[in-house]
Amino acid sequence: MSMTQESRPVRKVFTTRAGGVSAAPYSSFNLALHVGDDAAAVHANRARLAESIGLPLERLVFMEQLHSNTVTYVKDATINPVPATDALVTDQRDLALVVLTADCVPMLLSDHEAGVVAAVHAGRMGARNGIVAKTVERMVQLGARPNHIHALMGAAASGKNYEVPVNMAQDVEDKLPGSRTTTTKGTCGLDIRAGIIRQLLSLGVEAIDADPRCTITDEEFFSYRREGTTGRQAGVVWLPKL
Repeated sequence: MSMTQESRPVRKVFTTRAGGVSAAPYSSFNLALHVGDDAAAVHANRARLAESIGLPLERLVFMEQLHSNTVTYVKDATINPVPATDALVTDQRDLALVVLTADCVPMLLSDHEAGVVAAVHAGRMGARNGIVAKTVERMVQLGARPNHIHALMGAAASGKNYEVPVNMAQDVEDKLPGSRTTTTKGTCGLDIRAGIIRQLLSLGVEAIDADPRCTITDEEFFSYRREGTTGRQAGVVWLPKL
């Protein structure tokens, strides 16, 4: 039996840079207020995002992302953005958790049977320092089971193009095994998504999907590495009302 959109127990959405009102270099669907874009344009884009997913804007919860490994449980959108955190977890319905990225890995996690979802900003430092494992742990505390969790990763810097110094790559590899790689140029690189997949499997999370596209080379996405001053795309996850 096919499942209609209305009956899906959890929703996960990723945006691209298209479809907004921001001017260059933020053109056009920039959703971040902290990158120098006109605030009115960002608010208009956020309102458009909310409308497109069928939720009031005040039900979208953003983060003050700092590349930390801090995980925060939220029960409402009273404090928005949530300060100094790089992962949000909730068991509340119609509360959309938003992660903003421009090369870092945006991760959306859910256990719809337990009614728990999470949005994670898994950049190099956060992933190295265990942000994903800490988020899974927090979800389990709320009733989730690792073998029932689905993980979805959006477009991010790929191992083919994410060049880093050798000592940096080895440092991340020591903490997040499976992430060190060689780029297409033959230089030392990092594939954060590969390291996260290995970590998730070790935690018992086996339902894993990833958008393979690389933000550094795919101009459908904002990329800090490619552009410097640029916008941010979003990953959004929420539990719809029953």
